[in-house]
Amino acid sequence: MESYARGETDQPLLAETIGRNLARTVAAHPDREALVEVASGRRWSWSELSRDVDAVARGLLALGLEVGDRVGMWAPNCAEWTIVQLATARVGIVLVNVNPAYRTHELAYAVNQSGMRVILAASAFKTSDYRAMVDEVRDDCPALERALYVDTGDWAELLEGGAGVAEDAVTDRAAGLSPY
Repeated sequence: MESYARGETDQPLLAETIGRNLARTVAAHPDREALVEVASGRRWSWSELSRDVDAVARGLLALGLEVGDRVGMWAPNCAEWTIVQLATARVGIVLVNVNPAYRTHELAYAVNQSGMRVILAASAFKTSDYRAMVDEVRDDCPALERALYVDTGDWAELLEGGAGVAEDAVTDRAAGLSPY
């Protein structure tokens, strides 16, 4: 008896990075709807999503992040989560998804185990004050250099920081990545 299900194996894996797949999708369907955030009513076409992904990717590069560095995302479902996920993949940064239900000790463990340099987070969710929780663990997390909150002016600052990074920097970084 097998303890897992096995799907079809005749469909080959795509031999491309997530960033390359995004670019291909944008080229094929630039004006089609790509992302809808129901709670806020915000919507993105594929070309708008790609623009915002690249803006965040440039912001991450402006922070000095390199291929293989870890960035955490700690928030409930939101458009910024999707944008950050695609932006990190686009430039070879490892996204560490942090469970929105984590308590302080679990956050510290995730940050330290992953070597997270930057955490992007909501300010709060339900009864959790993420900002206070990050502040509480910072001294115990030596790799953590920055905490940015996506529902504050920090998001705009990330984008503004990226505005000083050439668009070619994202393209050049992406070109050096391998899907393997």
